[in-house]
Amino acid sequence: MPWSFRFPDRSVPVHSKQTVAELRADVLVVGSGSAGACAAIAAAKAGADTLLVERYGFMGGVSTQVLDTFYGFYTPGSAPRKVVGGVPDLVVDALKARGAMLLRPNTYGAGQGVTYDPETLKVVWESLALEAGARLLFHAFVMDALMDGERLTGVVAATKRGWFRIHADCIVDATGDADVAAWSGAPYEGPGESPVQSLTTTFRMTGVDDARARAVGKEQLHALMAQAAETGRYALPRREGSIHVTPYPGVMATNMTRVGEVDATDPEQLTRAEIAGRRQAMEYARFLRDFVPGYERAFLTDLSNQIGVRESRRIRGAYRLTREDVLSARKFDDAIAQCGAPIEDHHAGRDTRWEYLPDGAAYDIPYRCLLPQRVEGLLVAGRCLSAERDAHASVRSMGQCMAMGQAAGVAAALSCKEETLPHALSPDALRDRLAAMGAIV
Repeated sequence: MPWSFRFPDRSVPVHSKQTVAELRADVLVVGSGSAGACAAIAAAKAGADTLLVERYGFMGGVSTQVLDTFYGFYTPGSAPRKVVGGVPDLVVDALKARGAMLLRPNTYGAGQGVTYDPETLKVVWESLALEAGARLLFHAFVMDALMDGERLTGVVAATKRGWFRIHADCIVDATGDADVAAWSGAPYEGPGESPVQSLTTTFRMTGVDDARARAVGKEQLHALMAQAAETGRYALPRREGSIHVTPYPGVMATNMTRVGEVDATDPEQLTRAEIAGRRQAMEYARFLRDFVPGYERAFLTDLSNQIGVRESRRIRGAYRLTREDVLSARKFDDAIAQCGAPIEDHHAGRDTRWEYLPDGAAYDIPYRCLLPQRVEGLLVAGRCLSAERDAHASVRSMGQCMAMGQAAGVAAALSCKEETLPHALSPDALRDRLAAMGAIV
């Protein structure tokens, strides 16, 4: 890495909450999922001294945990239209150059997806971030916010060597769960107020007979699930879901399991969900081998590092995206991204609720949805944006998370350069800069 810091010499163990290092950056990005990774790359490209803090030992979050498709890049319908660009294009181009991606239609007609190898994506994310000039700090978990009145000035992160105090002029919360926003006192909604979407443990099967497996359509797959469940020998809480091709022969990826009614911000509930998700994955793999043509000699090779969380905290921002905004394909003067994805509600039942926009239409995502109420110096990016539950069920696609991350990173960098706060930044100036980077606004 092009940077380093020294820990003080110690002859005794570090005590709880004892600060062992002070770090500083213009822009701090917390979390490196598809939103945070794009935020860090975009902020660094925009000229800001950028530090990315990540709790795992790799970038990518859910995007590099077996779930292997970027949805939301294209609108669904009879004439697909590309609605995501800029830094996300760099990611796709790098995957393509490595022979690790393909384009494929979504099983439920939600638009063409960019399917890739998640292990290659780990290298792509960190390569693009380092090439842009961002600094990376893995294995650090943010545990508190540093406040000066209503201004967020930094965070406290836990590491194996003790506690870091990380100071920044502008901070992007890309944790997915709005952890930094919650620590800083920003209002939010989610678990406890209304049902949240179910969680899914994804997995991959290897040794698949590609030709025979590809001949199995969605309706046949779902009928076989129902048939297996009716025998009483298979516990399949979800009777639908999908399994699809990957860039590699004989390897198929799944989105089948369902663990409902979980508050993903509660570690005890999340622990139980992780265990349940892995048990379900083994059961669905058994079903595939026993019932589905092409899987007779296949075996489960990969489980997601963490169960996939679709919904937890959603901030209350300067604007709250609504269901009507989504289904009417509404436009906004402060748009920083577009989305044509349908409302996709993975409730606790056996099926999924889908509601589609008009054919080929897309709505705008306003910059104000990234600005929390009551806290200055903070932006959010990704699935913790300000949105009603139904609107969130559309806008949480990874393509849109990448676009929001890009916008938040550029906004943070411009705020530092202009010595202003994100809430006071000109949306027109932000949109111009995003367009110059190739973003579709």
